[in-house]
Amino acid sequence: MSLQVGEIEVNPAIIAPLDPGFLPASLFTREYRALVSASGGVPLRLALERGDGSISTFCTSVLTPSAGHLTATLLHVERIVKFLLWQRGGWKLQVGGPAEIGHHIKAVYSPTGARKFDYEFMGTVYERPFEVLVTSSESVPQAKEVTIPLGRHLDGYRVGFDLGASDRKASAVINGEPVFSEEVIWDPRNASDPDYHYQGVMDSVRRAAAHLPRLDAVGGSAAGVYINNRVRVGSLYRGVPPEQFAEKIAPLFLRIRDELGVPMEVVNDGEVTALAGSMSLGENPVLGVALGSSQAAGYVNREGNITGWLNELAFAPVDYSPNGPIDEWSGDCCGAQYFSQQATNRVASSSGIQFPEGLGLPERLIMLQKKIEGGDPLAAKVYETIGTYVGYGIAHYADFYELKHVLILGRVTTGPGGDIILNQAVEVLRAEFPEIASAVSIALPDEKNRRVGQSIAAASLPAIQGDK
Repeated sequence: MSLQVGEIEVNPAIIAPLDPGFLPASLFTREYRALVSASGGVPLRLALERGDGSISTFCTSVLTPSAGHLTATLLHVERIVKFLLWQRGGWKLQVGGPAEIGHHIKAVYSPTGARKFDYEFMGTVYERPFEVLVTSSESVPQAKEVTIPLGRHLDGYRVGFDLGASDRKASAVINGEPVFSEEVIWDPRNASDPDYHYQGVMDSVRRAAAHLPRLDAVGGSAAGVYINNRVRVGSLYRGVPPEQFAEKIAPLFLRIRDELGVPMEVVNDGEVTALAGSMSLGENPVLGVALGSSQAAGYVNREGNITGWLNELAFAPVDYSPNGPIDEWSGDCCGAQYFSQQATNRVASSSGIQFPEGLGLPERLIMLQKKIEGGDPLAAKVYETIGTYVGYGIAHYADFYELKHVLILGRVTTGPGGDIILNQAVEVLRAEFPEIASAVSIALPDEKNRRVGQSIAAASLPAIQGDK
């Protein structure tokens, strides 16, 4: 089956069973690079600067505008920029290469451009206006990355929690061993009262702490961006009015820390996903991808440290189809529509599987999981479709991360559907990208760790006084 966008034609070896229009970014990139190799190209260098002065760079080659295929080139570069923004983050982007390409990016990522959401989001995260500088490839600065250790503190009596869009998990941990874990259903995205978030977190912490002789430290993970325990942005808090966000949500975890009177650290849930994988595998680097209410991701480098990148791959594009599903928040086609409960619901509903009206996404997923446990072939096709997304998605991620271990987890992977996702992803890589299949290990954690491993790893985040 042939698919085409931006003058580039791709022919996937494996078609997503219930989404035949899925056009993998990894295949588009491969075809575009082949075109550049055959026709000759020029350097394009991108640099993203973050609030701490660290800089990430990305280097590639593109066709000159005069060489033709301009639509493909502009799409290729714009999608790379989009990926880098959400993978690495930054308040300033330097585009070094043909000026026509740079000016296109500057127009798209502007207050009035198609990527207005991204422009505003990055400005909010880094608390300064986002800007694009058009320059030459020679003038783009060198990379200046900063890495820091994350967690791995196992001593003492700890509570770890993980805040998702449909449930919150909490674990009580004694010297690295869990003694209690539970999940509580909640609906934070529709909560306009900031006290809903405060009360929910405190309830989970206290319920877990009741299983400990004392509380020494609390660690947490949650969707969104957190800097020094302050909430910068996050989909969990979308229902809270802006003025109350600044007053009550931004300092939420500082308040909780002070009331509990113990060391506390809260970071992005994706980072804890990667940390959990690194701790269980004992090897690095690790990319953790959680398929939950949305998509979470995190990365631990070969030294076992985190990078200071955003790793918000829920907003990173993996499908270049012009008819791909649009995320209602960002207004773009991005990862959350392919690696999440949203994705299983979208694919299942489009295939003809019917759910009772008004049923929430978590309950719909449970229905789907019961269907596959009962041997429903259409439900199996849903998971094969998600697995196809994952396989082609990992191939695309390999352009932006050094990969050795990829850990797939989250509520969507619970039960036999998780094995179908994994097997289909591996099949895609073996068929299309054998060099990646042979070099990268993709795995699911065991059933227990799929559901509560994140909150247990979160418990290791803070150091207790006297730790080294």
